[in-house]
Amino acid sequence: MAHDHQNHEHGHQQHHFDQAFWDERYGSTEAVWSGNPNPQLVAQAADLTPGRALDVGAGEGADSVWLARQGWDVVGLDISPVALGKAAAHAVVTGVAEKIEWRQADLVEWEPGDERFDLVTAHFMHLPADLRRQVFPRLAQAVAPGGRLLLVGHHPEDHETVRREFDEHFFYTGDDLLAELDLDGWVVETNEAPAREMADSEGRPVAIRDTVLRVRRP
Repeated sequence: MAHDHQNHEHGHQQHHFDQAFWDERYGSTEAVWSGNPNPQLVAQAADLTPGRALDVGAGEGADSVWLARQGWDVVGLDISPVALGKAAAHAVVTGVAEKIEWRQADLVEWEPGDERFDLVTAHFMHLPADLRRQVFPRLAQAVAPGGRLLLVGHHPEDHETVRREFDEHFFYTGDDLLAELDLDGWVVETNEAPAREMADSEGRPVAIRDTVLRVRRP
């Protein structure tokens, strides 16, 4: 899900975490997201040596496409086959279809198995806290030795600015994530909350902060 403007909402109320909701959402308009990669992905992954990447919540595929264009072999994972159809079309148009494998899965049930990735990335995956504590450790499990986990979300300070209809526990800091994940021995490479500007639900510019956590598995 590549997503600027007010559309940073891969967290909704819990009953929205199903395929029917997202299929309807992605099928209701030509494009839900901007078509551009998330800015923190570009900032955090541009210096990494390409390998195998897992883009979690791939949506319409902009992050996966950007990674593929940097030389990564990508698995784009999303709950919605409608979204993945759009993502696949985007990959064809940009000439990187052979670099990306699209997979449909519900993250609440998804298990990484024996697969390992040099980069696992999830942006604005705002789950209820109890689900987040189930899902995010699985993302860490999918990271290969020496690989990175990159998690980006809205900072709690932006609760009133960005998504007032969310409960506060949908938001998190990097320290919150470090406390919830079993990352003994991992190296914290980035734990920041950089500021940037976006448009609110009425199109007005507002300053926000992104929670950005990048950790490397030993």
